[in-house]
Amino acid sequence: MTSPRLPREDLTAAMAARRELGPEYDDAFIETVVDRIEEALDARTAAPRPRSRPSPAPRHGERDHSLAMAVLSLIAAIPLSAIGVVNAGLPGLLFVITGIVLVNVTYTFRPRR
Repeated sequence: MTSPRLPREDLTAAMAARRELGPEYDDAFIETVVDRIEEALDARTAAPRPRSRPSPAPRHGERDHSLAMAVLSLIAAIPLSAIGVVNAGLPGLLFVITGIVLVNVTYTFRPRR
């Protein structure tokens, strides 16, 4: 698809006419040139652009606590992993980490009202 352009001859003729008419016709000249430029721009942007979906706004009183959940999980992971390692070794550590991951996955994919 080619984009329409303003012919240079039209602009050259308009500039020559402006010089001949004098400064009292400057406003009319400017309006004519601006109208032509707007027409050319409208013709270029006539093709529809793909629109991205806006993210849904949170409902009134509903907040996203994902960051708080992540921070609390990290804070809880330190003492829980120490307790798991001291009492059960590597299996205890894996159990604690699996539990924290499951809590976060469950929170992330919970049903929303």
